[in-house]
Amino acid sequence: MDLKNSQLDVDNWIKEHGVRYFNELTNMAQLTEEVGEVARIIARRYGEQSEKESDKNKDLGEELADVVFVVLCLANQTGIDLQAAFDKKMNFKSIRDKERHKNNEKLK
Repeated sequence: MDLKNSQLDVDNWIKEHGVRYFNELTNMAQLTEEVGEVARIIARRYGEQSEKESDKNKDLGEELADVVFVVLCLANQTGIDLQAAFDKKMNFKSIRDKERHKNNEKLK
């Protein structure tokens, strides 16, 4: 996924269809809501809770995409280059965790 182009796609969509960005607090609330929908599917489909009939047709991929969309909105409206931030984070994790998980007995 090319985050830079995805941010541009979201920005173009907002300008063409969304009128304007919701404010940051509204988008944070939306993000929380979307993550909750992902959690509901995961808990009921893969966890110990039974899945309700009304939830069986919910698309986990679509809900995850909703999360990504709102994250991209937040990055755009706060001036974050998410590609640069993600690349920096992956580099940091690669250095910090180079051997950490390989040596974790719990993962074997």
